[in-house]
Amino acid sequence: MDAISELGWSSYRKGHYDVWRGPAHQNKEDSVAEEVPVVLVYNTIPHVVMLATPLNLEDFALGFSLTEGIIPHPAELQSVRVVQRSKGVEVRMTIPEQRFENMHGKGRNMTGRTGCGLCGASTLEQAIRPPKPVGIGLPLDAELLANALREMPGKQILNQLTGAVHAAAWLDPDRGIIAVREDVGRHNALDKLIGSLAKAGCNFDAGWLLVTSRASYEMVQKAASVGITLLAAISAPTGLAIQLAEECGLTLIGFARNDNHVIYTHPHRLQHFQESVA
Repeated sequence: MDAISELGWSSYRKGHYDVWRGPAHQNKEDSVAEEVPVVLVYNTIPHVVMLATPLNLEDFALGFSLTEGIIPHPAELQSVRVVQRSKGVEVRMTIPEQRFENMHGKGRNMTGRTGCGLCGASTLEQAIRPPKPVGIGLPLDAELLANALREMPGKQILNQLTGAVHAAAWLDPDRGIIAVREDVGRHNALDKLIGSLAKAGCNFDAGWLLVTSRASYEMVQKAASVGITLLAAISAPTGLAIQLAEECGLTLIGFARNDNHVIYTHPHRLQHFQESVA
């Protein structure tokens, strides 16, 4: 099994395509990212179908369960099994019966599109869940952030092949980028990363989150739900993302590229050279 395939599903396919660069034409082999229906099943009952990259699906299951408030702790995901089907994948999970009963009747049994962050929510209360306040967190040196951003492209194995997937990365104060997850959906990549970190017992207020996408509201919501205190995105935030970040105390950074960035909320966590020598 290589780094970008599992359970017989490949995360990308190869094909020959017509490439035009101005008047010049070539028929070249290229790699294209895959997305498949992934059914998340809790206690034998299908909950939602997400379109996702078929990779790191156990991480995805745990991360989704945590960030969507289905379970409060990783230990409550009692079992998880990934089952390949002819037209997609089932991820079968077992959670405590009380948690399952709390899910009943929430009307979320529907398809979640690749770019959708609502994950089948049918009411405003389900869609916009105010996150609880985050902790103090650690200050991040702007130079460390810039170095991590320069390092990110080399960590995105699938994106190097296809150019079509997002990544979410965890930046450790001592070891730099220690984990990266990729997916065609930005929120799926984040759920995968959170699941992998939670499984490893990560302290979420002792590091920082980098994402190669815009910072839409569900990215802030998912990050804050597990206690992440700083989110840096290479693209823009939305107004609702800024509002949620302000309310829960999360530092939200957008347009983070090399040495450049814009701080939208709670700027005290990002330390710049001028501040450190003053």
